[in-house]
Amino acid sequence: MTRARGFTLLELMVVVAIIALASSIVTLALPDPASTRLEREATRLVAILETARVQARSLGAPVRWVPGRPRQTANDSPDQPGPDFHFTGLPENSGLPERWSDADLAGRIGVVLAPGQSGLLLGPEPVIPPQTLTLQLDDQRLSLSTDGLSAFAVIADAPAPQ
Repeated sequence: MTRARGFTLLELMVVVAIIALASSIVTLALPDPASTRLEREATRLVAILETARVQARSLGAPVRWVPGRPRQTANDSPDQPGPDFHFTGLPENSGLPERWSDADLAGRIGVVLAPGQSGLLLGPEPVIPPQTLTLQLDDQRLSLSTDGLSAFAVIADAPAPQ
């Protein structure tokens, strides 16, 4: 009598169920790309703000970070997109970026400041007022905040500035 070789239908169904369960767990473990993109931009913006803060102190000049493009000048080209944010009080050759690192995010990242606030004051004083700004991309939100003495930090799932 020869014995049949191979797997039974029940054994195959168990293997398929295990593969389905494992793939669903892996799918849930993968981070949301919009979330990681926003987190990367927020971390980069913290570094830029702290660099501008150091430059403000070294120059002894009041420096502000302002979202959006500066006022139109005669030299601006309407075909060329403007910066995503800019600094007032720093020289033109400060070397600080004025665009998000991912060009696809230009115009998609929303910036929310506290009511009555048009930008962030970065110096020249070593202690600045406590400030918060919120970055939004789709349904993701991250806040950048400082108590005025310490460096800006990224805070996840924070409420919008009041």
